[in-house]
Amino acid sequence: MTRKEAREQAFILVFESGFKDESLDDIIAQAAECRSIEIDKFAYELAQKALENKEKIDEMIDSGSKKWKKERISKVNLALLRLALGEIYYYDDTPDKVAINEAVELAKKYGADGDYTFLNGVLGGIVRSVGPGKCREKEPAETL
Repeated sequence: MTRKEAREQAFILVFESGFKDESLDDIIAQAAECRSIEIDKFAYELAQKALENKEKIDEMIDSGSKKWKKERISKVNLALLRLALGEIYYYDDTPDKVAINEAVELAKKYGADGDYTFLNGVLGGIVRSVGPGKCREKEPAETL
């Protein structure tokens, strides 16, 4: 599975979690009851990271979507924002532009007309406000 396909799979998991107060593993188990699915390792880890850090990510969304309260953002866009910011913030090997572009492409596929411009603006604004590549969470340096 390509990273692009894994991101789409992760998006579906994060999107579904917006409707259920269940763990990621429970969501996957329920999906497996209905059909044969195999969750990609990257997709699982990305969705898990986005959901584990939802509160912190939602704070970034609130600060980056000045005219939109989180409650007004569609569930598709909210899931895509959470997923992209999770990847931007927690994955050093993914350039910010790649995570933003992937979210934009998924918005074109799953969102309403024009959603991709909203996502691009919010994500781009957040990255610009912090600085490219600066969104990464860094572990404190070890002291000797």
